[in-house]
Amino acid sequence: MATAFFRTVILYFILMLGLRLMGKRQIGELEPSELVLTLIISDLAAVPMQDFGIPLVYGVFPIVTLLCISMLLSFFSLKSIRFRGLVCGYPTVIIREGKVLQQNMARNRFTVDELLEQLRSQGYSDLSSVKYAVLETSGQVSVLPYTKASPVTPQVMKLDVQDDVTLPVLLINDGRVMSQNLAASGYDAVWLDKQLKERRLTSPRQVFLMTVDEAGSITCVAKEASA
Repeated sequence: MATAFFRTVILYFILMLGLRLMGKRQIGELEPSELVLTLIISDLAAVPMQDFGIPLVYGVFPIVTLLCISMLLSFFSLKSIRFRGLVCGYPTVIIREGKVLQQNMARNRFTVDELLEQLRSQGYSDLSSVKYAVLETSGQVSVLPYTKASPVTPQVMKLDVQDDVTLPVLLINDGRVMSQNLAASGYDAVWLDKQLKERRLTSPRQVFLMTVDEAGSITCVAKEASA
């Protein structure tokens, strides 16, 4: 039992390291080479987890080899556009000037149902409102609508508005003070205690969520009382 536990833990952390090296991607955003790598690694890891007769190194070595190959491919992809196109493919225009390019869709085995689903997911239910649509290498569709179908913005309305967008910084996360974020925002523990007292809170442990933005606006959500 102990052997199974330690083998599983070791392989788990190796796989987590491998996924971290691949970057922050969702499954639907993986390039073909990354998806293949993920499937092969998961299969390789399952064998030594189940069969104790196989030395652990026989499972670890192929995984590390594949991760090295993946990093090598990523390096060459950064250096060469042609190599990146060979490994990852190229984006394909499937709607141009409002016209559906059926040959491009067929070449990528992209169906009408998939196209309509992608358009609906981005808020476009009518093909006539789409000027361009591009099938990305991740399988997602980027949509550029006609101007008349585009969302209204202050720029379109030629309004002069002040840019008041700020980025909130998390100070307290479920009762835990994020000291690094607090210092980076230019505040300290004394300031934090003062803010808590103004909200009739005696400890950060009573706070579920607290943020502060660049303008100094604070959002504080207290923890709900336990039933």
